[in-house]
Amino acid sequence: MAPVTFRNCYAPRELPVPNSSSSKIKPITFYVILCVFCTYGVGFPGQLLAQNDEQSEPKSGYEATVPNPLDAASATQLMQDLTELANSVPADRRTTVLLKFQNDSKVPGKTTFEDALKVARGITSPELRRLKIVTFLDGEITGHSVLAIIASEALLTTREAVIGNAVADELQTDPTILLSYESIAERRGLFPIPIVAALANPGLELAEITRVGGEQEYATTKTLDELRKDGKILKENILSPAGIPLMLDAQRLRTARVSAGIVDTIDQGLELLDLAKVEPLKQSGLLGDPKGAMLEITGAITGGRVQRWQSNLSATLKSGETNTWLIAMDSTGGDLNGSMILAGWFSQPEAPLRTVAANISGEARGDAALVALACKPLLMTPGSTLGGPGSYAITTEGLQPYGELIDQIAIATNRPAALIRGMLDPTTVVYRYTNRKTGRIRYATEQDLILDVDDPELEKAKWNRGEQIQLSEGLDAATAIALGLADGEAASNADAAKRLGLTETPPLVSDRGLVRFVENIGRSTSVAFLLLFVGFIALSAEASSPGLSVPGFIALMCFALFFWMKFLAGTAEWLELVAFTLGLICIGIEIFVLPGVGIFGIGGVLLMILGIVLMSQTFILPQNSFQYQILNRGIWTALAAVLGLIAGVVAMRYALPHVPLFSGLMMEPENETRINEAEKLADYSDLLGCIGVTTTPLRPAGKIRVNEQLVQVVSDGSVISKGQRVKITEVNGTRVVVESQEDA
Repeated sequence: MAPVTFRNCYAPRELPVPNSSSSKIKPITFYVILCVFCTYGVGFPGQLLAQNDEQSEPKSGYEATVPNPLDAASATQLMQDLTELANSVPADRRTTVLLKFQNDSKVPGKTTFEDALKVARGITSPELRRLKIVTFLDGEITGHSVLAIIASEALLTTREAVIGNAVADELQTDPTILLSYESIAERRGLFPIPIVAALANPGLELAEITRVGGEQEYATTKTLDELRKDGKILKENILSPAGIPLMLDAQRLRTARVSAGIVDTIDQGLELLDLAKVEPLKQSGLLGDPKGAMLEITGAITGGRVQRWQSNLSATLKSGETNTWLIAMDSTGGDLNGSMILAGWFSQPEAPLRTVAANISGEARGDAALVALACKPLLMTPGSTLGGPGSYAITTEGLQPYGELIDQIAIATNRPAALIRGMLDPTTVVYRYTNRKTGRIRYATEQDLILDVDDPELEKAKWNRGEQIQLSEGLDAATAIALGLADGEAASNADAAKRLGLTETPPLVSDRGLVRFVENIGRSTSVAFLLLFVGFIALSAEASSPGLSVPGFIALMCFALFFWMKFLAGTAEWLELVAFTLGLICIGIEIFVLPGVGIFGIGGVLLMILGIVLMSQTFILPQNSFQYQILNRGIWTALAAVLGLIAGVVAMRYALPHVPLFSGLMMEPENETRINEAEKLADYSDLLGCIGVTTTPLRPAGKIRVNEQLVQVVSDGSVISKGQRVKITEVNGTRVVVESQEDA
């Protein structure tokens, strides 16, 4: 950045050294002066300090965004806003207004000469004499928008700034246009007339010359020809040959003393202007009537949801009518890379999009805070939270690859980069610094303060370090606004839309009402708790009465809706579904296939709990306090499922069989008296030791006839043919064991 010298109004002047007797102070005179000083001079230091305090009061200004190309409505609205501001400024003061020209070549149309002249005349008119108009240029500006820059009182540029070819949109050079450009330049005096003439007439040759006498100046074709003919040019540097449009980069503008300085950020520009801060100028209609669409970012942020949100938002721009997006946020984050993609997209809106605003209705934690901070303006409802630990544990190492993107977002939204990094990384220590000269407030880390400076100690001496900014647990609305991270409060999304100038709450980007309904109820922990509880009660009822029926269908619907809710919330993927499904299958095997084994039952319950817990979060193991809260919530939800399973078993066993409405769903329990009677009828203990004859081969099971009755028996292990005599050696209930008597 080129150095800028400031005149020190308080620099001490050299006093004359006494060199004659007349300059000596006589003793009596000295005593008189001393008495006067003691009497009246005691108050001087206090008055001087008071004066310094008054002079050191931080100065502020305003900033306005000027669209490029500039149309008639935008030009009229800009002048109305500037006129209203000028009328509010006291007569004895001047206020600085920073005009930031947009550089959007994708916007259709062009800046007409009449619209640019309206702005240029207005800026240089006596009505706006209380405003100091300063242009901040970042990028290339061509066409008649250059005329408004020529009318500015001062110019600040970044290294990428370029001005040129003011008549790029004209088919031929018009002398009237050239005269108007030169008239505005003479009235303001910022740009040299030869440079302005070359900007407005590409047919002119422009050169930087040094006369024989040493004078340096700029000259165009006619003057150059005369000086060359007379031999009065000592040195010349052709800036643009005749017929080639003049293009001036930042360094050339600085060399020509048109630019007051080359800066990297707008904050550096404010320091050059001795401004502590700038506030947005009211621009109600500058960019045309807003027409918006609203996107709800709720629950967890995942890669799949980010793609769906991008697709839905992009679809709103196909008609060319939507120019405002309102992002309604209530999210805990979950995917740093996905949030970075959204943040980079939102911070650099492309035509026809003009504004991407956000309203935090609940919370924007973790990486979701970056998505909110990338929107301008950012509104917060009272009681909402910005930042703090979220579903994704962000580390310093994980944030390093995104450092450049964070800086770009900070520049685009005019928010302190250090505060943005501090919102994401809890280990970042940010302080409040106050410029000793201008009173400007800066939020930075100790490393940021001396970054890219030649003399770190001198830079530190320029700032007073204040208190540390506490960002680790998040910020409420009032604190975020005070730090410049949020732009205001909104009671609701409807109120936020009104503050954006929208006539009504914009429609949601997705027209699938059922999906929105499921997403909304999915944020309720009690609904998830109830679904699992009812689902497992119904599953218990189905287990008590095997066969697909109403309880089985209810259980299936509860589990499906629970998974769908978690899937739309971004916390359920295939791993969670597989674990939950395997758990249910194992429980079914334990009940219907291998009862009493226990392994499938215990394993199924554990798999089911694992699936439910993982469906409630985006992480595996918790790494911050918020993630521990989410884990605790998921465990309680899983316990609800187990409780529902136990409650269902108890209800099926003791309660529901006696309720007429549900008794038909239950298998009728066996009567103990009839069971005992059946066991008595099948008692063959009286046959022990009897001899019978086999009526079928025993291999080893078969039948024998004994005491005129047929009895189902098994042999002692040997194969016994039909018609052989056997003896009953063992009776155990209905199990009768026999042995062959043929060898006896």
